[in-house]
Amino acid sequence: MNGAQLLIQMLSEKQTEIIFGYPGGAVLPLYDALYDCTSIEHILVRHEQAAVHAADGYARATGRPGVALVTSGPGATNAVTGIATAYMDSVPLIILTGQVSTDLIGLDSFQEVDIYGMTMPVTKHNYIVRDVAELPRIVNEAFHVATTGRPGPVLIDLPKNVMNAQWKPEHEYIPAELAPIIRGYEPYQAIAPADLDQAAERLNRSERPLILVGGGCIGGNTPQLLRELAERWDLPVASTLMGLGVLPSGHSLHLGMVGMHGSVAANRALQAADAVLCLGVRFSDRVTGKRKAFSPGSWKIQVDLDRSELNKNIKVDHAIVGACEDLLAGLRERLQVQELSDWSRQLHTWSLRSAKPQRVQENKLTAPEVIGCLAAATAGEAIIATDVGQHQIWTATYYPFSEARSFLTSGGLGTMGYGLPAAIGAAAAYPGREVLCITGDGSFQMNMQEMMTAVDLGLNVKVAVLKNGYLGMVRQWQQLFHSRRYSAVRISSPDFVALARSFGAAGFRAGTLAEAEDIIAKALSIDGPVVMEFDITEETNVYPIVPPGASNQEMIVE
Repeated sequence: MNGAQLLIQMLSEKQTEIIFGYPGGAVLPLYDALYDCTSIEHILVRHEQAAVHAADGYARATGRPGVALVTSGPGATNAVTGIATAYMDSVPLIILTGQVSTDLIGLDSFQEVDIYGMTMPVTKHNYIVRDVAELPRIVNEAFHVATTGRPGPVLIDLPKNVMNAQWKPEHEYIPAELAPIIRGYEPYQAIAPADLDQAAERLNRSERPLILVGGGCIGGNTPQLLRELAERWDLPVASTLMGLGVLPSGHSLHLGMVGMHGSVAANRALQAADAVLCLGVRFSDRVTGKRKAFSPGSWKIQVDLDRSELNKNIKVDHAIVGACEDLLAGLRERLQVQELSDWSRQLHTWSLRSAKPQRVQENKLTAPEVIGCLAAATAGEAIIATDVGQHQIWTATYYPFSEARSFLTSGGLGTMGYGLPAAIGAAAAYPGREVLCITGDGSFQMNMQEMMTAVDLGLNVKVAVLKNGYLGMVRQWQQLFHSRRYSAVRISSPDFVALARSFGAAGFRAGTLAEAEDIIAKALSIDGPVVMEFDITEETNVYPIVPPGASNQEMIVE
C-alpha cells in the first residue's frame, strides 16, 4: 500500500468516524484512498475554515478528536483561523494538510506554504512527514498528544510524494492502541495528598467559599463529581464562558457566568469570597477584569493540567498541577465545610439583583425573548453553537444549559463564522439531537455558504439569526466608550428566508414574540436544516458589562 492508503487505514483504526474536508491537488492521493474506505464518512464543506470549525464542533460535542483534511497552500492557510480557535479553547483536533512534494519545498512552488512553521504558535504540536516509514509513528503520536493532558490541535503536513510512496512490510508499524513514549511529554501528574489536604483545610475553614469552573472541567467524570461535592456541602458555583453546562445553569447553586458580561451574583460572590477553588480556569482578561482588583480577599486555589497556566495571569495562593477530576475525587473524603447560612443568604440577595430581560418596545422582539422561546421549545436540552458578539452573551446568559458539551462557542479567539460549521460538526455526531446555531446577521454572513453542506447531508441544524442591522457588540462599545461615533458597524443583509430557500432549506421570519413562538415550533417540527430570521430591537445592549480595565466590582447593570 502507499502512504495515503496507510494513513486512511490508521485513521480507521483510531475509530475516526468522520473527516471534514475539501480536496485539492496535493491531497488527491488521500482522496483516492478514501474512495475505497467504507468505515470513514467524508463531509465536503464549502470552505477550509469551515472544515476545521466543523471538526472542532464534533470534538467539543463528543469529547473525541475531530479530523479535518485540507489541501496545500490556500487550503492550509484558510484552515489557520480554525486551528487557532481550537488551540485557544483546548480542543483535540487532527489537522491533515497537503504539501507539495519534498523536492519542491522551498522553491515557491505552486500552492506551497510553510504551514508547519506558520502554525507552530497555534498548535499543541505539529509534524511534517518526510519519509513514509515515519507515518505510523507520527499518526500515533499525533492522536496521543491531541487527546492527552490539556487537549489541543495537532497538525500533520503531508507531502504528495510521501503519500504516493510505497510503505513496505519491513517498515515498523505501531499498533493504534499502543500509547507512544515521547521524550519530555508528561501529560498527567498525580496530585499529591499534601496538596489535597491543604486545599481541603482552606475550604473547611472558609466562611465564604466559591468554586469557579472553566473549560478544563467539561471532560470525564468531572461534572458529576463537581455536582456531588457542591450539593453535599452547599457550595456555590460560578462559571467562565467555557465552563457553562458543567453544573446545569438552572441549578440552585449555580450563580451564573463571571467576568465582563457575568451575572451580578457571580461577580459579587467572586469579589467577596474568602476562598476560591479555581478548576480548569486560565483567568483570561474577560474573566478577571482589572487583575490587581480580582477577588482581592480570597485564598485562591488553582488546579490545571497545564503547569504553564498556573500563576500566569493571576497570582494564586496554592497552585496544583493535575486533573480537576482527581482533585474533586480527592476532596470527597476530606471536606468538612462549616455551615454557610449567612453566605447563602447574601448570595440569594445578589441573585435577586441579577439583571432580568426587559421589554424595550411593546411590539418589538428582543434577543432574550427569542432565546427564552428557544429554551422553552427545546427544554434546555439542545446542543447550542454560537458565533461571537452580543448574541453569544445573550445565549450564555439566558439559555439554561443542562449538561457539559452542550455549548459550543469560540471563547479565547472570539471567531465570527464559527457557529454554523460547529453546529454541522455536532449534528453529524448526533443526528438524533436538536442542534441550534444562534448567530447574528454579521457572523452568519461569514460562513453562511455552509448551509449547502447542511442541506446536502440533511442535517438537523436549526439556525436562529438575530438580525439588528449592526455588528452589535462593536456598536455597543462605540456607544458606551466612543461617544456613539458609529464607524463601519452598520451591516446590510440578504433576505435570509429567501436565501435559505435558495439553498433548499426551510426559512421563516418573526418580528414579534407570538411570531417567534410560532416559527420556532414549525422549525423544530421539520426534519432537516431551517433558517429562522428574528428582527430584534436595534441598539439594544448586553448588560451587565464591566468596562475594559475596570474591576468586576464596577459593573454597569443597565
